[in-house]
Amino acid sequence: MAAAVAGVAAGAAALGAAELLAGLLPGAASPIIAIGDFVISLQPPGAKQFIVDLFGEADKLLLNLFIVAVALAVAAGLGIVARTRGDLARIGFAGFGLLALGASLRAPLAAPLTSLIVAVVAVVVAIVVLGWLLRRGTGPAAAEMPAWGRRRFLVQSGAIVAAAAGSGVLGRVLLDRGRVAAIPVALPEAESTAAPLPGGVSLDVADLSPIVTPNERFYRIDTALLVPRPDIATWRLRVTGMVDRPLELTYDELVARPLVEQYVTIACVSNEVGGNLVGNALWRGVRLKDLLEEAGVRPESTQIVGRAVDGFTVGFPTVWALADDREALVAVGMNGDPLPADHGYPARLIVPGLYGYVSATKWLTEIELTTLDAFDAYWIPLGWAKEAPILTQSRIDTPRDGASVSAGTVPIAGVAWAPDRGIAGVDVQVDDGTWQPAELSAAISDATWLQFLHRWDATPGEHTIRVRATDGTGEVQTDETSRPAPDGARGHHTIRVRVS
Repeated sequence: MAAAVAGVAAGAAALGAAELLAGLLPGAASPIIAIGDFVISLQPPGAKQFIVDLFGEADKLLLNLFIVAVALAVAAGLGIVARTRGDLARIGFAGFGLLALGASLRAPLAAPLTSLIVAVVAVVVAIVVLGWLLRRGTGPAAAEMPAWGRRRFLVQSGAIVAAAAGSGVLGRVLLDRGRVAAIPVALPEAESTAAPLPGGVSLDVADLSPIVTPNERFYRIDTALLVPRPDIATWRLRVTGMVDRPLELTYDELVARPLVEQYVTIACVSNEVGGNLVGNALWRGVRLKDLLEEAGVRPESTQIVGRAVDGFTVGFPTVWALADDREALVAVGMNGDPLPADHGYPARLIVPGLYGYVSATKWLTEIELTTLDAFDAYWIPLGWAKEAPILTQSRIDTPRDGASVSAGTVPIAGVAWAPDRGIAGVDVQVDDGTWQPAELSAAISDATWLQFLHRWDATPGEHTIRVRATDGTGEVQTDETSRPAPDGARGHHTIRVRVS
């Protein structure tokens, strides 16, 4: 038992030291993050949806905790091994350090030298702490150790774990905040500003999603365990591939170009029917079409690939960005502020009408023109569709599923979206009754969601409520259900309420 405790304390000390050094040393990679990224890269088809279904936006935190738990379990085993074979335990810790170093060197933003320093220090700390604790808690003398001696050993081990946890938390804070210049507090004004929101754009209903999603409430689903922190002094946006005149822009050069604003609703393909992985924001940025025309897109190019600083890729048809009735952006602002780090600073792609996994590259660094046959972006080999327009969807926000309400007039309200086709109508059905048209809020544009309201004369009992939307092309949201993979969830959002 004492040997396992000593191993856990040694492993915790190593992890804490590594996280602290990763936060202090420029370009150093966190071993926990690096191994987590490596695990993500090995995921089999279907794993993404399974994890999102189970944990939603908490998936990254739980993966971090899982890696820590596995590392401490291995360390406990090495502590037991060290009682009789100290050399094997040292080799085990060294092997774990090599694994962490190898994973760290895969990270595009990691510096090899500082990542090596982190790995070496972590291994040395583990070996030293384990040896020190074993001398106090195991061996022939330990069997005759008085109760106060065992308590002292446990207190010492606990103190090491507590100090390691504190160091790890501090290191993660430094890593998250300390390796990037401050995000600008303001952006240049847009040359083409969004029109003021029309009257009636918001319905006065409690618990209804706001028509513009605040930045802090906007969903975040991506593969980054730690938000990438590119150095803005060296960051560049490049337009490459099948173009006549490749471009390379600094951040200052990008934001000095004519900026435009537009409201766009974006959604994650993992969003279940009735889910919250969708949001609407005012985006400010440079027209993607302008950059492509300046670069001179060659006729044979059929795919635009967006590449993030951490290596993540998306891909969508070239014609989608060049269409006259669609305004794709290289966005640098969100709801009047520079892009938050969580949502893609310094730049991201916003392409109306496409699910994020094929279009909305955050932490963008390259736009490559290629062909659909020549390249499969990140999610395509994992079983997701290569072309993924956002499906027509609607969601009931109030009342909530399982709610109890009083008899009388009950507002049934929510949001509906079909970017960039717009919403022509929303219908609500109670039990197996006829579909009733709902009142719609004024639409900002075809690229955004809108709100709906149906005033229901509720009678006592258990009731089932459904909603469906009709998009601007006249297509009615299907009642045939499907899982999100491979190209979005289908079906009518359905809730059950009790009326008393």
